[in-house]
This record gives sequence, C-alpha cells and structure tokens, in this order.
Amino acid sequence: MLLQINPRLSGALRLTVLAFATVLWALPAAAFETRARAAYILDQGTGTVLLSKNPDQPLPPASMSKLMTLYVAFEALRDGRLTLDEKLPVSEHAMSYGGSTMFLDTTDRVRVEDLLRGIIVLSGNDACAVIAEALSPDGTEAGFARYMTQRAQQIGMTNSTFANSNGWPAAGHRMSVHDLAVLARHIITDFPQYYSLFSETEFAFDGRAPSNTHNRNPLLHLGVGADGLKTGHTEEAGYGLVGSAKQGDRRVIFVLFGLGSKEARADEAEAVVNWSFRQFAEKIVLRAETPVAQAKVFMGREPEVNLVATEDVTALLPALSADKIEAEVVYTGPIHAPITKGDQLGELVLKPEGLEEIRRPLVADRTVPTGGFTVRVQTAARALVTRFVKGPEGTM
Repeated sequence: MLLQINPRLSGALRLTVLAFATVLWALPAAAFETRARAAYILDQGTGTVLLSKNPDQPLPPASMSKLMTLYVAFEALRDGRLTLDEKLPVSEHAMSYGGSTMFLDTTDRVRVEDLLRGIIVLSGNDACAVIAEALSPDGTEAGFARYMTQRAQQIGMTNSTFANSNGWPAAGHRMSVHDLAVLARHIITDFPQYYSLFSETEFAFDGRAPSNTHNRNPLLHLGVGADGLKTGHTEEAGYGLVGSAKQGDRRVIFVLFGLGSKEARADEAEAVVNWSFRQFAEKIVLRAETPVAQAKVFMGREPEVNLVATEDVTALLPALSADKIEAEVVYTGPIHAPITKGDQLGELVLKPEGLEEIRRPLVADRTVPTGGFTVRVQTAARALVTRFVKGPEGTM
C-alpha cells in the first residue's frame, strides 16, 4: 500500500519527504443511513468513529442507563466494598418498582452475583434499586443517582444526569449516545472479568418469574460476534440498544436510540454490525522505524534527522480499493540541537475519506548533538548571507 504525504510546516520551511512508501488506495465506504433518532458506532481498537448522529444530545436512555449502575457496582467489587456472595436486603422502595423486575420482595436477601445477572439478563428495575441503596452515600436511590452523575462526569460522560438507578422515566434522567459508548468501552476495558455476564442468554433466578428469564439483546443468537451489552425501552425513549460485537481482532461498540419497535431495533443492530465489519478493515500504513520524512536541524552536528514512528501505524480504512488516502507530516522547524533519539518532533496525520483524521507521533531516529565551533560559524555565515540577499525585511 502507498502512503501519499503532503508536507506541512509552520513558517517558510520545506519538509523533505523520503520516497519510502507505498500509496494507500481506498474507496470511501458508503455512509450508513440509520433510522435511529441518535446513533454512535465506534471501532474500539483504533478509536475510529464510524458513524455519529446526534452524538451529544441528552435523551431518555431507559434501561440502557442500568449500565452506569453496573459500572459502579463493578468498581465496588474491585475495591472490596462488595463481594459476589454478599447478600443484600430488599427495601419497600426497591420492591415497589414495576416494569421488568426479578419480582423481589422485602423477605428476600439476594446475592450480589444474582442481582448483577438480574440487571444484565432480566433488566431488573428492583435489582438496580437494591444495588443502589447498598452503595449510596446516604442509603437512598436518589443519593446513588447523584453519585452516578458525578462518577459519569469523572470518566468523560459529559451529557449524562441520573434521577434513578434503572432508567425509570423521570425528569432530567438523560444520557447521550456518545456517553453510552464511552461507558460501554469502560466496562469492556476495565472489567473483563465481569463482561462475560453480558453474553448470558438466560437467567431463571429461583424460578419465581418464568415470564422473565431471557436476555433481550436480539443479536446474541445470530452468530455475528455479539456479546453485550444492554437494551432499553420506554414510551418516551422508544427502543434502543447499547451493543458490542467482536470478529477476529476487531471489536465494535454501537449505540442506537429511539427506534420504533423491537423488530426495527433488531434489524438495525444487525445491519450496523454487518456494515461495521464488512465495509472497514484495519491496515498497517507505516512500519515502525521506517523514515517518513526529514526535519532540518539548527546548530546540529548533522543538518537533518529522520522522523519515524516508534511502532507500526495502523488505521481503520474503507475495505474497497479505489481512491487514495491523504496524509501529511507536521512539525515546527528547524529543530534546535541537541536532539535525543526518541524525542517527539512531529506528527503523521492521516485523512481517510469520510472518517476522522488520525494523528500519530513521529520521533527522531537518532541522537544529534550540538555542533562544534565550525558548525556555529557556518550557521552564522549562512544566516548573514540570507539576510543580505533578502534584506532586513526578508524581501528580495
């Protein structure tokens, strides 16, 4: 593959681009036309956003907000504030929830592991409230919701506010599709030991609710690599899904909001997964330690230094070959000596058609010490000649 590079520098300096490489040809992938009110598709490994529709609009997330309750619970397990075998009491408040439940009552004391499965597989509103009251700073679900909001902000979810632990319709209970993608990525990355729970298709608890034993995620049975995360539905929110699928070494996270039916949600989710894996492929566009450009060195023992990447540069690109991808090397020069091998001197900027640009650091491939007396004299002489030719204002 060939990488066509346009040099770009601050000032009136030119960048020498080495003829190392190949041109990278790629046909832009056809845009995915989603029926969802808002949507976000992320390639986890590269961080490439494949689709973004109303990404930061706060919307009612319904049961998808249960993912934040689960994240806080996973943190508590990690920190030793909860254990999987610990049994938690059920309050009148928790028992009072309708909708999707585990049918818990105040005579129950339920293992934390069962509550987690009840939230993930059964979408139990009551199970969320039990976890919330156990971890709340003041013992109430409202206090837990305030803590959820604060914690969400801390992990980069800037358009999320919570009024409860389970997504029950409430004023001000809102999340954006971008925030849900951030949250899903954190769950998958931070808690791989618990993520397998999301692929469970059935949980019967103790048999008291035979009508609510199956996971609502429509993709888990389709053999497309889907292994999580959470569906949601209310009259206000419509039908939504935070999903993830893995094929080979690639994982895609996607969020769909506001579809009109369960069937539409299932169809749209499957189409998203197929499009994400079939229309894009991860490719190496620059090998580690391969010189991509030369930067001028001021007052150095050598006049130039090569710019290289410390590791292979990969990018998610449209799978079909037809059109070239633009790239450029950016640095501010000349660079003053001394330079140490590995110093970051610039960036390689890739611009795939229809996708966000990709920026990767470029470093010096060798050490360049400060030049001696002769180098300093020669540099000063060149500067004087340039000033004489161009004049004091830099004009001819």
